[in-house]
Amino acid sequence: MSTTVKPTEPGTAFLTTSVSESASKIFILEERDDEQRWIEESADTFVTREVLPKVEAIDRQEPGVMPGLVKQAGEQGLLMIDVPEQYGGAELGLLTSALVASQLREASFSVAFGAHTTIGTLPIVYYGTEEQKQQYLPKLASGEWISAYALTEPGVGSDAMGLTTRAALSEDGKYYILNGTKQWISNAGFANLFVVFARIGNERPSAFIVEATWPGISTGPEENKMGIKGSSTRQVILEDVKVPVENLLGEIHKGYKIAFNILNIGRLKLGAGSVGGSRSALNLAATYTTERKAFGKFLHEFGMIKKKLARMAAETYAAESEVFRTASNIAQAQKSAGADTETVFKSIEEYAIEASIAKVHGSEVLAQVVDEGVQIFGGYGFMHEYPIEKAYRDARIQRIFEGTNEINRIVAVTTLFRRALAGKIDLMTKYAEIEARMKNDQIPAGVGEEIPVDLRDAANALERAKDATIYATMQIALKYMQNPQALAEEQEFIEYLANLMIDLYAADSALARAAKITNQGAENSGTHIKLAQLASWNALSRIRGNLDQLIQTYVDEKRAEKVLSRVRSYVGDYMLNAVQVQREIAALVVEKQGYPL
Repeated sequence: MSTTVKPTEPGTAFLTTSVSESASKIFILEERDDEQRWIEESADTFVTREVLPKVEAIDRQEPGVMPGLVKQAGEQGLLMIDVPEQYGGAELGLLTSALVASQLREASFSVAFGAHTTIGTLPIVYYGTEEQKQQYLPKLASGEWISAYALTEPGVGSDAMGLTTRAALSEDGKYYILNGTKQWISNAGFANLFVVFARIGNERPSAFIVEATWPGISTGPEENKMGIKGSSTRQVILEDVKVPVENLLGEIHKGYKIAFNILNIGRLKLGAGSVGGSRSALNLAATYTTERKAFGKFLHEFGMIKKKLARMAAETYAAESEVFRTASNIAQAQKSAGADTETVFKSIEEYAIEASIAKVHGSEVLAQVVDEGVQIFGGYGFMHEYPIEKAYRDARIQRIFEGTNEINRIVAVTTLFRRALAGKIDLMTKYAEIEARMKNDQIPAGVGEEIPVDLRDAANALERAKDATIYATMQIALKYMQNPQALAEEQEFIEYLANLMIDLYAADSALARAAKITNQGAENSGTHIKLAQLASWNALSRIRGNLDQLIQTYVDEKRAEKVLSRVRSYVGDYMLNAVQVQREIAALVVEKQGYPL
């Protein structure tokens, strides 16, 4: 079992803690231990040898190919990472499983793998009875059985609690009789087991473990999707399916706990997978720029292409930094929580904001990277035979999976206010301090020597941006104190604030990682610094825009101009010769023919 132990930050620490302090605490990818590196390499080798050579067969959904690959992954020990040892697992933790998720690369296989190992297996790991765990987990950990998660229904979409599938207790009390239709169920075409959500009466949904061979279960035809064509996506139809009462999963009417708690883990892993996809797409694009010429020059010699390569790398760096920072925090929190399921998920919920950010930012970085990748390939990028075309199509679903990015923005903001009301983050005290400084035209003291010289300007600008975000947010939130529901209806406000939190966490994670690796004296610290500088410069530009929109829209008209002027003066600018930094990063990307780390 992995022995990596890192100090755990409180949830939402990035908003109120200086990057100087974060740099001494957070886990960075370079600190993964030998066991984690070995498993990561094993996953990479498996995908290279077994999955990528079958890409065309996967996309055509040739019978047996995908389930065969999932079973092979089980034989290689890749399905058992999150399963406890006593049930045939390796119990290596979330950080290790996130590292594996980042290595899967082929999107359809990644979907099948993730549907099985995360949302298809973890509900039983955390909520199963002892008998359920003994019966099912060894089969799932080995790949003998493949699982699926049946929550979504036609017409329901993001409203996961608006389910219509029903479960009625049989007259003899031995079975629940399930009726309903589930939609867009990954792995449905070959799953041996479904975790199904259904209502008993008009209560909140309950969860059930349902074996695919039981009478009354059928599936619709494969959906004809835009991307991830090789993954199985079907309706699952339940007609008078008799489920033994022993297969109720967790508490009756408490299926929502399973759905929401497992989704936090799924979101984090999706962020990790998106980072891996970004690295792969950058590798494709960078290599192409060294092969293709235009006007007598290689593509990588043109300034606009250099800018694209550099920004693809820098945004990936920021997403990668936040994803594995979050994974380590959650993994350590889980380890500290012990065996009690409720305590475990309370510890995971501490990082619900960061998990949603990792999902949203990771998927949106991936969208940017594959889009720029197609642009670099030009007309060839639009052709099926070039893999960047497939990467572009496959990436689109990531902004919809595991709760749409809109839903995750709402989750992040509502969780922030809930944490503030519970006293877990003291925004009011911070607000009073920041307001006093702003009124007196005082700029906060700069970061200390813990931050390398080349990162201090970015770090100082980031700290001012954090203060300005808290100040502007509280200016608006105080207006709604007597009517919090009215604030919840202001979705544009929620989006602006979520965007601010996303960029603050991304920049904080990138700068803290670069500072830590530089202070450790790593040979490639210069690369980290450049990536963090550019990622922060881009993020701070977006932050200023979102602050402007937030204030102009939601602060009282009579005060908006004054508040806006005060915030703009306080935040100031982060001065960077971005063109020079982009050229330097692009040179590194071209040299490596891909992600420069």
